[in-house]
Amino acid sequence: MTDTVASRRGGAANGTAPAAVSRAARRESTRRKLFEAAVTLIAEQGFSATTVDEIAERAGVAKGTVYYNFTSKNVLFEELLRDGIDLLAASLRQASDDVTARGGTHIDGVDAMIRAGLEFIAGAPALTQLYVAELWRTNRSWRATLRSVRGRAMTVVESVLRDAVDAGELSEEVDVPLTASALFGMVLVAALDWQSFQPHRTVEDVHASLSRLLQGRIGGTATPPPGPPAAG
Repeated sequence: MTDTVASRRGGAANGTAPAAVSRAARRESTRRKLFEAAVTLIAEQGFSATTVDEIAERAGVAKGTVYYNFTSKNVLFEELLRDGIDLLAASLRQASDDVTARGGTHIDGVDAMIRAGLEFIAGAPALTQLYVAELWRTNRSWRATLRSVRGRAMTVVESVLRDAVDAGELSEEVDVPLTASALFGMVLVAALDWQSFQPHRTVEDVHASLSRLLQGRIGGTATPPPGPPAAG
């Protein structure tokens, strides 16, 4: 009861009228429904074949509601991509922060991001399908948006790798941007293969395999090449 009263008063306490908070919550709920409807339909039948009417019907709202929240189908799709990748980036950052807060290494943080990425992709297969498809299309009006949101996810991975370099967990010779892209791509491709061709495997199983790869190739200590034979 106290929590309920406190939540009702929260808007006023924060300088926001309860009615405004309610409207904002309703709008966010509507946008979520539209995102879910759009991503499912576009994954099923393609962007061009998907109409605003179909999106509205799938979301259970009037067509005008779509245009009230987004000025066009293109804008809706751009916002969908931005929202989805932002959620992924936040998930990766949270996973790494949680591990390091418990005293884990930055490499452990990277490993936690792999697990978080697998779980995110497993929970949003349609969004992942669209993201991968759009990577290969260079003539879309939202190409700049896609590049921008991808950069946000890469920034999270790169920052953890740089922390690992600064902490001496990784060699200073590591190409951080390229390594971040390789890790991101590894998780993406592995997750798609898992979902499409090996759905019987658990996330724990897939994560364990990628974790061994990470620890062996990035987290492990490289063996120096043999030097010239000793004289005499």
